[in-house]
Amino acid sequence: MKIGEAARMSGVSARSLRHYEDEGLIVPGRRGNGFRDYCPSTIDRVRAVRALRESGLPVRLIRDLLAGSAAAGVGADVCVEFLCEVREYRDRLGVRMEALRDQQAALDEYLREPRRSPE
Repeated sequence: MKIGEAARMSGVSARSLRHYEDEGLIVPGRRGNGFRDYCPSTIDRVRAVRALRESGLPVRLIRDLLAGSAAAGVGADVCVEFLCEVREYRDRLGVRMEALRDQQAALDEYLREPRRSPE
């Protein structure tokens, strides 16, 4: 199928499909005229990539996961190193979230304090 139909079927934009290809996350086939040709398995992979991106994983980790899955075969256990990287990424997110909560609390405190208008 062409890129427009693939975009509709996968729930991502044509631009995202091109980006996923540029990043090595998908490899669509090519027609004789050079147009991309998306098969159902590529659409399934796009949906998986989209779900992983929505979970916040960076493209680098998604690429590693997909490469490891392809090398090990469908349904293979996810490698321990990858899970460690995901945990580290999650922990870094937790630290960033805590810093944002602290900033929000400081702003809340600032907004609670009475202010005098400048004279």
